[in-house]
Amino acid sequence: MELDLAGMHQLVAEQGIDAETLDGALAEALRMAYLKTPHAAKHARVVIDNRAGSFTVWARDEIKQEPTEDDPHPAPQLGEEYDDTPKDFGRLAAATARQVIAQLFRSAEDEKIFGAFSGQKGRLITGVVQQDANDTSNVHIAVGDVEALLPRREQVPSERYRHGERLRVYVVNVARGLKGPEIIVSRSHPELVRRLFEREVPELVSGAVSIMAIAREAGARSKIAVRANAEGVNPKGALIGPGGARVRAVMENLGPEKIDIVDWSADPAKFVAAALSPAVATGVQVVSEKNRTAIAFIHDDQLSLAIGKEGQNARLSAKLTGWKIGIESSEARAKAQAAKEQSGEHASAAQDETRAAGNDAPAKDPSSENEARS
Repeated sequence: MELDLAGMHQLVAEQGIDAETLDGALAEALRMAYLKTPHAAKHARVVIDNRAGSFTVWARDEIKQEPTEDDPHPAPQLGEEYDDTPKDFGRLAAATARQVIAQLFRSAEDEKIFGAFSGQKGRLITGVVQQDANDTSNVHIAVGDVEALLPRREQVPSERYRHGERLRVYVVNVARGLKGPEIIVSRSHPELVRRLFEREVPELVSGAVSIMAIAREAGARSKIAVRANAEGVNPKGALIGPGGARVRAVMENLGPEKIDIVDWSADPAKFVAAALSPAVATGVQVVSEKNRTAIAFIHDDQLSLAIGKEGQNARLSAKLTGWKIGIESSEARAKAQAAKEQSGEHASAAQDETRAAGNDAPAKDPSSENEARS
């Protein structure tokens, strides 16, 4: 059976597909097509002759074996190969060839897309919002000729994505899916905040300043812990920028989301105290380093600030530091300590009085005791 193999080889070569890949895919597709024809043998292979521009279906029949005492259920053996190429196979073969080439083209394009985006994982990209009437729960982001997917779990609840809007997104994952490459992007990922700051703060790119931790409740608030890696650099000032220009540029990409920037410290007590900003901790007691628990003491007038609306500030502080943080009143602690000290003073005074009373008692006369015995 003849096929225009030379023309097909030239066509796929323009897409960077080699002849061996086409021949292998075509042979397998023709074999599967043959197996669907009436009276087809169960065992067959297709041999493609590039010189003649033809292919041949070589089939083998099963030969039943007689059972024996040692093998009561013998497996059938295969007979000699014979040419079983269907005479009326030309139209089906041509259609199969077209399908194979189309599939190879799709696979080659998918590989190009996957190769281009596999290195983009963990980076910030800009795309255009494309709404899909058949997929209302997800948002499609056009990045050039490719569509990335912004699933509901990666969206910010308070954001509304309008068709045609340009949007910066964080690439969460790039994988091979059933329908080609799947590019998953996010607007709620904490690393989105890091990448946005890296666009605005040269000190982050140079390494003079590092973002050590990020805690985020997307759409509401983020906390960022920073440290300086070079002398004379103010890490918080670097992220805030002149007149707050840098942090404002980041917030423009995040909408109404607020950003707290705090100093990172290797000392857990200092880090916990800083993380509770804008509240000021008068002191932090590390309860257990093993269990990573601590108690922060806050003035009464700042307790609500330390806890935050619906516990948000305390919750983000715990996420940022990785410590379980208890918040207590500084005044209540001072009163408890004063009461404890006062009770201790009373107990000490009572012990002193008891000792004094013992010293003032008249001494016994040993001679009188002897007389009493006699």
